[in-house]
Amino acid sequence: MAFATSGRTDGIARTSIMEEAGQKLKRVRERLNLRFRDVEELSNRLAAQRKNDEYTVALSRLADIENKGTLPTIYRLYSLCSIYGLDMVEVLSWYGIVLSELPADSTSGPRPSTHLLQFQTFADGQVQVPLALDPGLDLTQTVFLSRMIQKWGKLPLMLLNRIDLKNLRYGFIGSEDWSMYPIIPPSSLVVIDDTRRKIISSGWTTEFERPIYFLEHRNGYACGWCIQRDKNITIYPHPSSLCEPKTYVYQDEIEVIGQVTQVAMTIDATARRRPRG
Repeated sequence: MAFATSGRTDGIARTSIMEEAGQKLKRVRERLNLRFRDVEELSNRLAAQRKNDEYTVALSRLADIENKGTLPTIYRLYSLCSIYGLDMVEVLSWYGIVLSELPADSTSGPRPSTHLLQFQTFADGQVQVPLALDPGLDLTQTVFLSRMIQKWGKLPLMLLNRIDLKNLRYGFIGSEDWSMYPIIPPSSLVVIDDTRRKIISSGWTTEFERPIYFLEHRNGYACGWCIQRDKNITIYPHPSSLCEPKTYVYQDEIEVIGQVTQVAMTIDATARRRPRG
């Protein structure tokens, strides 16, 4: 019974959307003082021009679209937008299709092959991003970037339009911090999950599966693998970095901000080459 009720509810909601969209189209037609016959004739002209009868919007079909919530075909919808002077992207949104969400929906599921995305950006595909940083920010040092953001704004970053960037936490790996190179090169941006603060000491099979933590200590910030023994936390760098492990007294000298879950980095080898000597 629960499933049947849910299905009826979804059907009612869908019907309501269709009927409301039809009524919007009707109001536009009436504002333009167009009769059913006028719309049919104009759509016939378009169909002839396009050499495709699918563009024709017959009187009876237009009445069903406006009054019964009948879903128009893509061709008829194009005709109505052309005749009424409407933006088709907006009209599609009346029917619950938000094109600005298409890129995000495309990346929501796995794709077996690497491929090029060919989406165009849409005006309403916006996310909150940092627009102003603390002028005292030293990018040679690893910093907790979330504390340095002074102003947030909105930009049309279509692939991220479902992510609440303002509520994520960020770290910037200093341009002179080679401790986790080559897994996390200098000048990388990392996303931090501050709900994962407990140090995990086992359970991985490769270095890529081993948790990486972002920490605050008495002299600044650090990013690396960790082991906690009693009251001490030791930060282990990547062996290729040639950096030394460092040990701190937990809570007195160091705090765990969270676990690094994502990394944005450059793939330009010349930009991240470590200076010799």
